[in-house]
Amino acid sequence: MRDPDLIPAPRAVDATAGEVRLTARSRLHACDGTEGVGRWLGTVLRDATGLPLREGRELDDTEGDGIGLRLDPGLGPEEYRLVSDASGVLVEGGGAAGVFWGAQTLRQLLGPGAYRRAPIDRDRVWTVPYVTVEDGPRFRWRGLMLDVARHFMPKDGVLRYLDLMAAHKLNVLHLHLTDDQGWRVEIRRYPRLTEVGSWRARTKSGHRASPLWEEKPHGGHYTQDDLREIVAYAAERHITVVPEIDVPGHSQAAIAAYPELGNTDVVDTASLGVWDTWGINKNVLAPTDHTLRFYEGVFEEVLELFPADAAPFSAFVHIGGDECPKDQWRESAAAQARMRELGLADEDALQSWFVRHFGNWLSARGRRLIGWDEILEGGDGATGFGLAPGAAVSSWRGYAGGIAAARAGHDVVMCPEQQVYLDHRQDGGPDEPVPIGYVRTLEDVFRFEPVPPELTRDEARHVLGAQANVWTEVMEDQGRVDYQTFPRLAAFAEVAWSRLPAPAERDFGDFERRMTVHYARLDALGVGYRPPSGPRPWQRRPGVLGRPIEGAPPNV
Repeated sequence: MRDPDLIPAPRAVDATAGEVRLTARSRLHACDGTEGVGRWLGTVLRDATGLPLREGRELDDTEGDGIGLRLDPGLGPEEYRLVSDASGVLVEGGGAAGVFWGAQTLRQLLGPGAYRRAPIDRDRVWTVPYVTVEDGPRFRWRGLMLDVARHFMPKDGVLRYLDLMAAHKLNVLHLHLTDDQGWRVEIRRYPRLTEVGSWRARTKSGHRASPLWEEKPHGGHYTQDDLREIVAYAAERHITVVPEIDVPGHSQAAIAAYPELGNTDVVDTASLGVWDTWGINKNVLAPTDHTLRFYEGVFEEVLELFPADAAPFSAFVHIGGDECPKDQWRESAAAQARMRELGLADEDALQSWFVRHFGNWLSARGRRLIGWDEILEGGDGATGFGLAPGAAVSSWRGYAGGIAAARAGHDVVMCPEQQVYLDHRQDGGPDEPVPIGYVRTLEDVFRFEPVPPELTRDEARHVLGAQANVWTEVMEDQGRVDYQTFPRLAAFAEVAWSRLPAPAERDFGDFERRMTVHYARLDALGVGYRPPSGPRPWQRRPGVLGRPIEGAPPNV
């Protein structure tokens, strides 16, 4: 028997002849500790199949043609075992998360039709092949970052992406909520952050060098109840939502709303609006006590919206910390006076002080700071680059920041732009829409390795996992996000979940074969992915200027 076409690839599969047939009399029983998974699985399967799948009172009710869910303390928290045989289908996990990932595998085994929201063939016979699957993840952090600041993604779109992540066994959604181009989270004590900061008058179309503009307002934000719903929806799918509030750079939207946050002695901050183009913005936060107290107020509300006990990585709060030009601090008498007061050598040390302040503030509240790898800069080195204990690093400029952080004893999420920035183009052809960055094909992502060989075994333990990042400067709607994200997110999911050989030894041909089935699942889910043959006519953006970079990306 050929193994089923599962993505991501499981650790061990044993397929035999035979199948379980789900019928109108089939029952679904969730044992103690798996009730939430049972509710989710029952809902999606009833919707897709039209079968009643009534609740079984005992596991014995599922014998022969039913589904049972059960905990097995002998398995790890995210490990699962799925057995489909003459006794029916049994999914066991070390924790509810493991049972949930096993249920995702069961859905794949039922076929692409199991991903639809209503049955399209009432006479179809639903079967699960006889198979034993034993599986568990390689990495604990299997993430996707969605930039909802540059182009706003309405709440329903975020919920949809949580479902897509769950289908690929990804478990961390990093929400980039604030930037120069928009502030997306309601903060009740500072209402102008959304009244002013969530809307821009127009938007650059394409790369910042493009002459094209979309001459209409763009914006939106999530209410606090929206975010509570997103967090709860994610938790039901065993996904952590990590919020990002960007400081001290990428802050023009906040300064437009509250001009006193900016460097008022060198810039007329009252004249600033929400930024309407792309790139690195020089309008950064002023290093004042007022700014610190303001953002402490922001983070107080953020911590309430993203409680620490919602999911495994819920203690983390992302503070950005990247791409903070120091020009205004160099020109600002107030900033220079602050540096002298603090005994800081230069502006890099001033940024390190800013980051360390919020690292300590979060740590005092039982939370953990995570930031882009620039947060390593400006410290004294002797105290772990000046980072607060427990702080972690998102290594985006390459591997170097992650290597340095791991060697200093800090946890790392590997997300190097040269490998897993999904806004980078997927092909070098002329039809690729708004081509940004290096060519990163499906195969390139499949061969991404999160753990650099320079790390020792002990240092490598600090690599929590990996994350694919989706920056939306040139993604104006859900269709564009889908196109850039899929199918490459499927390859990334396999890298993050499966224990693959070294990159050069991975069997991309087998992955491509399994993808032929997976494309049908994506079709059923309504994902506007890039077809293997190239973009469909409506996915192209002729005449919109991008920023392609030729050649192979550096391994830095």
